[in-house]
Amino acid sequence: MAQHLTRRELLAGAAASHSLPTSAFAQAAARPNVIVIVADDMGFGDLGANGAADARTPVMDQLASGGMRFTDWHATSPVCSPSRASLLTGKYPQHAGVPRILPSPPTWDQPGLRAGETTLATVLRQAGYRTAAIGKWHLGSAPHSRPVAQGFDYFFGFYSGWIDYYSHRYYSLAPRQGLNPIMHDLWRNDTEVFEEPLHQTDLLAREARAFLARQSPGQPFFLYLAFGAPHYPMIAHPRHRERFAASMDRDRREHLAMVAGIDDAIGELLAELDRRGLDNTILFFQSDNGATREERADHQGRAYRGGSNGPFRAYKGSLFEGGHRVPAWVHWKGRIRPGQVVSEPLMAMDLMPTLASLAGRPAPPGVDGIDLSRLWLEGVAPPERTLYWEHAGQRAIRRGPWKLIEKPNEGLGTPQRAETWLSDLQEDAPERQNHRLAHPGRAAELEEALRAWRWPRTP
Repeated sequence: MAQHLTRRELLAGAAASHSLPTSAFAQAAARPNVIVIVADDMGFGDLGANGAADARTPVMDQLASGGMRFTDWHATSPVCSPSRASLLTGKYPQHAGVPRILPSPPTWDQPGLRAGETTLATVLRQAGYRTAAIGKWHLGSAPHSRPVAQGFDYFFGFYSGWIDYYSHRYYSLAPRQGLNPIMHDLWRNDTEVFEEPLHQTDLLAREARAFLARQSPGQPFFLYLAFGAPHYPMIAHPRHRERFAASMDRDRREHLAMVAGIDDAIGELLAELDRRGLDNTILFFQSDNGATREERADHQGRAYRGGSNGPFRAYKGSLFEGGHRVPAWVHWKGRIRPGQVVSEPLMAMDLMPTLASLAGRPAPPGVDGIDLSRLWLEGVAPPERTLYWEHAGQRAIRRGPWKLIEKPNEGLGTPQRAETWLSDLQEDAPERQNHRLAHPGRAAELEEALRAWRWPRTP
């Protein structure tokens, strides 16, 4: 049975007899391999380990229960480009220079990450790692923003926000200045490649296994594997769709089938690691934001209803919890004690300094995230802190269980409220009740902190 850890229990656990016998840094002396897996638009309620009884995610469920599962893990943005920029740089999206969703013009010259940005790949390559990015990039297609200019030795994937799962083409929603709105978008480093029409998830899984097969014994590696699923267009492989009853809601069936495809792919990756004896490998997983209700995910003029954010309110694009509280877990065989469930509020920007530390490298200057290595390895709680979000006119602040949102909406394409919303996440995680009038002092405190919040560095 998983052990749920509160802050008090985490602190106590640092001194308990079951704590790991050596420090995080000594444990990491062998320089672990690192695999970071990101799903696209997968909600908190799309993972079996999070209580989704209709999901089919046995591999991820096993990895989550065999390591550390996070129930209060957050993307730093409720949409993809800024969320991914934050994960790779350890910074708030605004500090990383990607504060909003990047367009996907079919000219492949869209700026994103800045020239000279320090990413997780940059840091790990400096530590002697081989680095690869496979899958969705969406952090800029201009030469200085591409993976091969941002610390990755190898790239296989696509620059757009999404592509068709079989043709690997990006379909622009409207022609741009006479440009072709339908463009092929699949690349190996800077060379366009035309692959057989494998389902995208299978293709990315194949490339990830091939990358592992190319690694030399004793040579540490970092693999950033960013699946396009379950982002629209909603096209599951038939073998995954068949695992779900035809009587299910059509959207939900297709969505969960695409998630099942990711689960299979991770299982194949595990098998490859086992074949090669790569036990000293950290596997970390999260979604880039919450599940969506965008109409264009369905293409029939109605809100899509396939993804689930579990008990949390709203969807992708919202600063209510459903927009940014995401499924997340970490597994490290023999290092992270299995069966832990951590309820501390943590953010994707914490991943970069944590993995840098475990590779024996300091976090670079300007990082906003914190090092969680002692939490992962020794159960030591991180310090309490104030967290911030900003997206499309909404701003939010969280301090302890209290969270205040200015001008919230319910997700992409929904109108903003004029009001300010105060949530008590300890008593009301679904954010059903606005506590602003009942707790005016708390609301005023957070409003003042949010007004005082400034980005000290400009993109």
